[in-house]
Amino acid sequence: MADSLPIHNAEIRTLIPHSGSMCLLDSVTQWDDRSIVCVTNTHRDPANPLRRAGRLSALHAFEYGAQAAAVHGGLRARSAGATAPPGYLAALRNARLHATRLDDIDGPLEIFASRLFGDSANTVYECRVSAGDIVIGEGRITIMQRDLPSSG
Repeated sequence: MADSLPIHNAEIRTLIPHSGSMCLLDSVTQWDDRSIVCVTNTHRDPANPLRRAGRLSALHAFEYGAQAAAVHGGLRARSAGATAPPGYLAALRNARLHATRLDDIDGPLEIFASRLFGDSANTVYECRVSAGDIVIGEGRITIMQRDLPSSG
């Protein structure tokens, strides 16, 4: 089911609504119908748009997880000949952080997201962000379909 790998940032941008530097993922290294693994070094970029006062809080690990889930939804939809509907992060549950910052992590981040249940628009994922063998953050996110305003 997986397309040729790795899938790089330019292609990732075609799958999610995030553009420019707000697309935080560098590549997809593995994916199937249930899960995805992404890698990034954007946490070390001084121009990362999530930094405040030069620092990137570990809390943003959940944004990395949500983007991995969005890419997964986009890849699943594309493999079915469709486009994933726009969605938003509606809930974060069982969130655990094992660090305070991301910007001081030397190596790349690996982001794992596994679809627990849901359809293409309303989905629950278990996410984990790690650096090497060290888990930085983990939790469960709920993605809900974004209702587009009706015209008229």
